[in-house]
Amino acid sequence: MTTVTAERKWSWLFAPSMANLGFAVRTSCAAVFSLLVAMWMELGSPQWAPLTVWVVATASRGESISKARWRLLGTIIGCSVGVALIASFPQQAAIFFAGLAAWIGLCCGCATFFDGFRSYGFLVAGFTTAIVAVDAIPDPDAAFSVAMARGTYIMLGIVCEGVATMMFMPDMEGKARRALVKRLKHVADHTSIMLQGADFSRPVQQALLADIMAAATRIEYDVLEMGPAAGRAADHARAALASLLAAFARRRAEAGWPTIQRSLAHADEHVRLIVSPLRGDRFRFRSRSVRQGIEGVRNGLRAAAGIVGAWLLWEVTGWPSGITFVSYVALVYGLLATRETPTLATGDFVRGALLCALVAAVFVVLVVPGVTSPELLAGALMVPMVAGGLAARTPRLINHAFSFNMFLPVLIGPANMGRYDEVSFLNGTSAFLGAVFFSAVMFRFVLTFRPDDHLRRTIGWAQRCLFDLTYPTSMISERAWLIVNADSMVRTVRTARNVPEDVVFARFSQHMAIMTVGMYVIEVRQTAQDKTCSAGLSRRLQVFLRVWRKDQARGEMMLPVLLRFIDRVPGDHTDLRLALVKMVRLQHAVRS
Repeated sequence: MTTVTAERKWSWLFAPSMANLGFAVRTSCAAVFSLLVAMWMELGSPQWAPLTVWVVATASRGESISKARWRLLGTIIGCSVGVALIASFPQQAAIFFAGLAAWIGLCCGCATFFDGFRSYGFLVAGFTTAIVAVDAIPDPDAAFSVAMARGTYIMLGIVCEGVATMMFMPDMEGKARRALVKRLKHVADHTSIMLQGADFSRPVQQALLADIMAAATRIEYDVLEMGPAAGRAADHARAALASLLAAFARRRAEAGWPTIQRSLAHADEHVRLIVSPLRGDRFRFRSRSVRQGIEGVRNGLRAAAGIVGAWLLWEVTGWPSGITFVSYVALVYGLLATRETPTLATGDFVRGALLCALVAAVFVVLVVPGVTSPELLAGALMVPMVAGGLAARTPRLINHAFSFNMFLPVLIGPANMGRYDEVSFLNGTSAFLGAVFFSAVMFRFVLTFRPDDHLRRTIGWAQRCLFDLTYPTSMISERAWLIVNADSMVRTVRTARNVPEDVVFARFSQHMAIMTVGMYVIEVRQTAQDKTCSAGLSRRLQVFLRVWRKDQARGEMMLPVLLRFIDRVPGDHTDLRLALVKMVRLQHAVRS
């Protein structure tokens, strides 16, 4: 390894950016402060408070607010279900674990269908139930106390992280609005330049789509930071990006520049309305991200199988640390269940867990026996925590840092009245590492994610949705159609690892054709439903859509007759003619 390569490899630690260093120091301070408060309150397991800080810590205040909100809701639900479960089956182990597996499977399956931290809320409800219910197995009468303790740790961690973020990030509302506008303008300018360029190859298209959809994922968090003053900023931001996608699709269909420019102008208009909101603005635009049902079923069944397998392992071996092992399995499943490629994520997660165990061993054996107060322990913890925070801001180390940051205080096990002895540490750490390795094996061999199958199912879903657009009762707008398909394409390409490049290229091109044809189908359908459209033209357009839906070849044969009729209808129908011609011209790529 050359000196330059080594410097680049370790630059995240020895030469971090100010933003990354600020995140690491801020979050580490919040974590150690939560630990000190938990120890001052003499809570039984104070290590869970800093774990919560690292779980909810994100780069922006908006993300932290969203994640903390859903974590709190998931915790309340999880604690309630955990108490109900242990109260219902205190002496029936098989029924208890079957119910726990079913609940965690349901939570992981439902989480598949939601975006952002809404998904995380379902996962929290699942693994919190496991932690509360399983920890109460030795003493079922204490289930309520365990639930209250877990809720206290989590609320403490959320409050500490939120206070630290507010101190380091003042004037959130103004900064968030400016950041949103700046991001939208940058994406709009970049899109305009790319659409006018001579090179519009597949890599350019993929990169441009990824940029547009990356901006879309940030809208929710910027609006949360704005607070009540956000108004309709989120709706206008989504509409602006949808207009950019419309320009993108028209460029790919080789439409004229004036037509493309109109879509770009619509995007600029929505950005202007974010900068200067209108009084009484009632504009609405919602978007959703589609998930495949089979993925949710697989996630749910895999999680349920993991819980049952962990219980059977404990039941057969009589492992004294089996309770801790089952709790960790549920927690690891909750953290990784909805990753786009969980099989790949588990590898880095395992490496981070091994490093976490090694550093925790150093603290338990050498550091903790030498400190005389919680404050000295907190100061010592700042070193590995800041390093972990810097790793969390490095893309190639995110999954390593994920396990390291969360579980380091848990494995060290700080307490007011004593410390972990070596035997207790080895028992707890073996349960943790056993759970991590067990979960990694389950993710790799039980109902594994197949990117080639995902590609095929995605195309099948898009084709069905395309032909559903031709029905007069369809309510999908052009913007919603473009946003949904662009999000699906970006996610599919991102998860298509180990798939031959020519296969990915073919599927991407086919999906792009489906998205473009669907845009023109919606234009034709809306023209047919427009009250200003003549009855004769409306009737013929509806007939054409019905015929095209059932037999594209017959629809292509009808097109010349329909175009001649349109020429005889008074008014400017240039856009309608273009939509019909592009529909027929691109229909062959839809089925390829």
